Amino acid sequence: MSSATLFTTPPPSSTLRTAAAPTTQVDRLALLIDRSKSTNQLLQIHAALVRRGLDDHPILNFKLQRSYSTVGHLHYSVSLFNRTHNPNVFLWTSIIHGHVHCGLFDKALFYYVQMLTQHVQPNAFTLSSILKDCALEPARAIHSQVIKFGLGSDLYVATGLVDAYAQGGDVVSAEKVFDKMGEKSLVSVTTMLTCYAKHGRLREARLLFEGMEEDKDVVCWNVMIDGYAQHGFPNESLLLFRKMLGENVRPNEITVLAVLNSCGQLGALESGRWVHSYIENNGIGFGGAKVLVCTALVDMYCKCGSLEDARKVFDKIDGRDVVAWNSMIMGYAIHGFSEQAFQLFYEMCDMGVKPTYITFIAVLSACGHSGLVSKGWEFFNLMKKEYKMEPKIEHFGCMVNLLGRAGRLQEAYDLVRSMKIDPDPVLWGTLLWACRLHNNVSLGEEIAEYLVSHDFASSGTYVLLSNMYAAAGNWAGVAKVRSLMKDSGVEKEPGCSLIEVNNKVHEFLAGDLRHPKSKDIYLMLEEINCWLKANGYTPKTDIVLHDIGEQQKELSLEVHSEKLALAFGLISTRPGITVKIVKNLRVCLDCHAVMKMISKITGRKIIMRDRTRFHHFENGSCSCGDYW
Repeated sequence: MSSATLFTTPPPSSTLRTAAAPTTQVDRLALLIDRSKSTNQLLQIHAALVRRGLDDHPILNFKLQRSYSTVGHLHYSVSLFNRTHNPNVFLWTSIIHGHVHCGLFDKALFYYVQMLTQHVQPNAFTLSSILKDCALEPARAIHSQVIKFGLGSDLYVATGLVDAYAQGGDVVSAEKVFDKMGEKSLVSVTTMLTCYAKHGRLREARLLFEGMEEDKDVVCWNVMIDGYAQHGFPNESLLLFRKMLGENVRPNEITVLAVLNSCGQLGALESGRWVHSYIENNGIGFGGAKVLVCTALVDMYCKCGSLEDARKVFDKIDGRDVVAWNSMIMGYAIHGFSEQAFQLFYEMCDMGVKPTYITFIAVLSACGHSGLVSKGWEFFNLMKKEYKMEPKIEHFGCMVNLLGRAGRLQEAYDLVRSMKIDPDPVLWGTLLWACRLHNNVSLGEEIAEYLVSHDFASSGTYVLLSNMYAAAGNWAGVAKVRSLMKDSGVEKEPGCSLIEVNNKVHEFLAGDLRHPKSKDIYLMLEEINCWLKANGYTPKTDIVLHDIGEQQKELSLEVHSEKLALAFGLISTRPGITVKIVKNLRVCLDCHAVMKMISKITGRKIIMRDRTRFHHFENGSCSCGDYW
């Protein structure tokens, strides 16, 4: 489209330079700029403005500068701005907004400072623009200017300040600004809600959420549902999702991603299948979002113990990206099906999909769960030589876990010492666990001492060291560690098991008596013990690392949380139905042996997900091959 077709023949340029352009012409030109969707059109209009002496017109200049930024050519905006004499606040605001929109905040801040030095006073639009994606320290400085210019009561500016403080982690300042706001919009309330949820202040978030006067939109619901999911309250997340549906608020892709995450955390397969059905029946997830939702379904099914369902969804995904491949490979890995994980890895590479760092974590995890040391080294070296990826801390962690579990402690220790990056507490903890597994007390003491002296020790550090001392009969050492835990305020994480029955998740702690069916559960436990003794079972009391009598050790083993969950599952489901249990810690040797025997005695398949992997118990054996 040529400029001749866009404009009528103008009056002589001398007339344009000495008199203002007719209002109708300016309006028409402004409309043309607003409607232009390509750089080529904007350049033609710009050229025509220059020829007609309108390139300094404040309205047209502002609109042209803004449009250049909108179509992704910020450099044209900058060039136009730099040629403008005495730009007004709107032009300054436009150039600032353009840079913020393109993620160039430092440059936007530079223009903001330049504007102030030119004695141009910012308006509310300027300040709300510069506050987007603003770091904490600049936000504090801008806040003082907001007060100086008397714009603290502006809704958009105040909301921008709340968001800036929230993004910077200063919840208290965000809260102060929010509380002082006279008028609060749905956006401002959602911003504060997001701040609370993001930083784990779920009680405050819930109070604000429940107190909202206007109708909550899907964004508000998503913030709360995802907040609970991200901070370890998946049950609350699912309850809120059901409440959302009850109030006839239609979920979107963000909602179902959070809900599927919660189902995966809980191992709530029945709930996950219901969500899957809801997604299909309501057409949630189109285009790129469809791959995202389907990948979340794959991840959920893997975490809920149903590889069959995960693979069905995976095989139907059109245009699978590397994230989808990673989810399925990791699924096979955590279930201990290493050969399937490797096969999928090679298939992915053959299809031209380049592995990522996550892919190698998945295949290295598969090696770790099967004790394939040589294969682990093969993948570890492959990522460096073939794909030019420098291993990250997570890859070293996988290798240390693999070597440590295989009893090659010195090799694992040497690998840690040879790292170019500093090992983190998780990596040292992995090696410490291997020391506990293979009763290497001297190396374990050295690692634990390092963690404690550098303030890296967690409850797991103390527990592992205590268990090593207990296994060696060093009760004085056990007492010393427990005293250290008490002085440091560290508490041992309690064992907890979850089981889903009839779309409801039930939680059990060791020796739990809180469940409404406790009486029936303990009666079933007695029956289970009779079955076990009749089949030659002997309690593995040597794993009870307390200085107590043999009978007390047996009693403590009988009421482990996973056994209570198993008993509840047996009395609450029909014969032949698979019992699925989720445990927050590693399953102990005794419970593992019990699960194997019960699977054979009852003919039931039992699937258990512990902290590190899945165990599929069937007909007296486990998929892990007693290697976990």
